[in-house]
Amino acid sequence: MLKVGSHVKLQHFVTVKDLHDDQVMALIERAIYFKNGGAVPYFEQPIYAVNMFFENSTRTHCSFEMAERKLGLQVIPFDPATSSVKKGETLYDTLLSLNAIGVNLAIMRHRENEYYKELIELEPTQKLDIGIVNAGDGSGQHPSQSLLDMMTIYEQFGTFKNLKVAIIGDLSNSRVARSNMQLLKKLGAQVFFAGPSYWYSKEFEEYGEYLGVDKLVSQVDVMMLLRVQHERHTNETGFSAAQYHERYGLTLERYKEMKKDAIIMHPGPINRGVEIASELVEAPRSRFVKQMQNGVYMRMAMLEAVIAGRHLGGL
Repeated sequence: MLKVGSHVKLQHFVTVKDLHDDQVMALIERAIYFKNGGAVPYFEQPIYAVNMFFENSTRTHCSFEMAERKLGLQVIPFDPATSSVKKGETLYDTLLSLNAIGVNLAIMRHRENEYYKELIELEPTQKLDIGIVNAGDGSGQHPSQSLLDMMTIYEQFGTFKNLKVAIIGDLSNSRVARSNMQLLKKLGAQVFFAGPSYWYSKEFEEYGEYLGVDKLVSQVDVMMLLRVQHERHTNETGFSAAQYHERYGLTLERYKEMKKDAIIMHPGPINRGVEIASELVEAPRSRFVKQMQNGVYMRMAMLEAVIAGRHLGGL
């Protein structure tokens, strides 16, 4: 049996806050190994996974399923719209049922921040034995997106030390911003923030400085643009799409001001002509497509870490 290559072993994978530097680098190295055609581990016993997405998703959902299939996992279909959750069943009882029929891993996205806590911090009488992988919780964490972003940055620069990274846009609603600022600071990068002031709060001060887009564009190594999350806004911003693009977006004019070796990143989905000019989505400096490609391999590494941590598949 091929041994698991990464030394990262976790019971659950729910937040980047729990990761040490060496674990992040081990996951990046393992994902690159898979990307370069490295052999996947052989599991002596079948492993069953379920993808439970209570919020809409294309990239993350399909990427996790592709990662699961590449690892040889058995994927159990689950549709929240036709599940007993619609009848009022709790997340715990839903997972208890899935666990009872043999599901080992639950990859979950939910609108509530830290939904996973009640599923992990169990009472002594509760018997849930299933690995939770967080595919995004409200505006809290997005560990798989953050790690694929770290992989993409590392492939480009070979280091995080002293890199300047600007995170721009809908900060207050972004789980990507929170996960990335935590990992980037931990790994030695210098983080900056930009965007409308009403989407910036004091929680970001610990991680970086808030500056104007035009001050940052010519100085940073990474322009990390965030989607304007219309579905999470309760108040009108007062800006049209064109106005937002002019004030805070990566326009064709700003693109020309970027450093020659700087790159553009975006977690998707992209609002073309808002966060970024449509012509720049696949521009030479854009890593949007590479981020999506890297997502499959990083999620393979993440799933493998939980499989190893829970001794599944005969490991």
